[in-house]
Amino acid sequence: MKYIQIGNQLLFLALITILSACQSNSEEPNSKKPPNILLIYIDDLGYSDLGCYGKEYGNDFFQTPNIDRLASRGIKFTQAYASAPLCSPSRAALLTGKSPARLGFEFVTKFQKDEDEMTNLKWKERFKDFSLVPPRYTLNLPLEEVTLAEKMNQYGYETGIIGKWHVASHHLRYKGWSLTHGPQQQGFSTAIETFGSHPYGFDAGEKKDTIQSGYPIDELTTSAIQFIKKDRSKPFFLYLSHYYVHTPLDGRMQQLFDKYRRIMGAEVKEEKIKYAAFVEMMDHYVGQVLSAIELAGIEEETIILFTSDNGGHPHFAYNRPYRGSKWNLYEGGIRVPFIVSWPGKVQSGLENNTPIIQTDIMSTLTAVATNQQQRESVNDGESILPFILNPEKINENVWKRSIPMVWHFPYYHPEGRKYKQAIPTIGIEDGVTSQTRPQSAIRIGDDKLLYFYESEKAELYDLNLDPSEQNNLIEEKPEKARELKSALFDYLNDVGARMALPHSEFLTQ
Repeated sequence: MKYIQIGNQLLFLALITILSACQSNSEEPNSKKPPNILLIYIDDLGYSDLGCYGKEYGNDFFQTPNIDRLASRGIKFTQAYASAPLCSPSRAALLTGKSPARLGFEFVTKFQKDEDEMTNLKWKERFKDFSLVPPRYTLNLPLEEVTLAEKMNQYGYETGIIGKWHVASHHLRYKGWSLTHGPQQQGFSTAIETFGSHPYGFDAGEKKDTIQSGYPIDELTTSAIQFIKKDRSKPFFLYLSHYYVHTPLDGRMQQLFDKYRRIMGAEVKEEKIKYAAFVEMMDHYVGQVLSAIELAGIEEETIILFTSDNGGHPHFAYNRPYRGSKWNLYEGGIRVPFIVSWPGKVQSGLENNTPIIQTDIMSTLTAVATNQQQRESVNDGESILPFILNPEKINENVWKRSIPMVWHFPYYHPEGRKYKQAIPTIGIEDGVTSQTRPQSAIRIGDDKLLYFYESEKAELYDLNLDPSEQNNLIEEKPEKARELKSALFDYLNDVGARMALPHSEFLTQ
């Protein structure tokens, strides 16, 4: 009898142990501290400017070993998109998960005084030689918009931004942070405004070069490293927002220029050589930050996202094999590098061909922070975490977007008199600034439609068969064109998108 009682006691204890272990295991994903998040956002980086993207398209010149290594340790997305073909709207969309059309923020911000002096009548007069009048510029991301930083604060993160803001009117100097609509007012607990070693800093009289290991010391990078090394009990979200590789290209790094002149050849134009040096400098600074993550021993506790705010500059960036560049909605203007690394969670050396867009980042990082898959209530993105954590789903047709990818650019570019000097056609890496007219685009599956408001005409491309957008299928597939155009305008109407209007419809009060 005693034997039976002891056995029952042992059995009871064993059952309790098993149940406790099961309960512990079921709670483990939510009880563990969520990962740190490092979002590296580069300015004006072309699709093929990195070695890990460019070599297959003939760019054997640019050297980016640190970012190439990051890609080799994670996932390289080949069909990733910025939300706009230029800086401010892409950044506003990144921060909110909302498209520029939904935000009504489709062009770069300006100085407040520029708009204070610009009445609707003067604005209409500015475009007297154009068929349409674009919307007035939006200067500031509204404070009521919930940003990534504010979201991460809710989830217990320490939040920081270092570098470029550019979603509010310039204060005192070009790209100077606004005192009323800056990062501090949008949820960032640590906010460090610096141009670093970029030429903007020298134009602003911030500092002189201090060379270390062959490169200027970059305050933006050293500040990021200090943020990463800080002792903290919370996970961190750091938005590392670079000014590289945006113009102006300067002549301070003669040693690097000489190196790329030898590599690229004497016949290559000087600004392309300077740009190659800029890309290498950017890679060096990114490498320093990645090393800081390793030295802090937090690699497996940190998810790193690396991407660019739009396509590259038409004069010197490598946007191949895609048509167009920064400022327009052909693939060269909006398709960008996108790398995700998370050692221990993400399988190394993967390539993902799923079309994604930067408005997906809000939902993705929310899922990372909460360990729950959900789409934000009012935004234009969806979590790509399944593709990050489940490599068996990569390149399978298992994920359908519930909302299409839409781009909206109701403006003319270049601005002012320079527009007439630009060429009217947009080619593939033709090395010139072209005329961009008010336009919108939509991609559903492999089909992409561009709509031009001046001519009221559309172009249709199959990006699987024709990624360079050379074969317009508008006459061959009229039903598909009508389907995409209808979806495009349904979306634009739903979000209340601002339009370029005929002069007769533009109010002058």
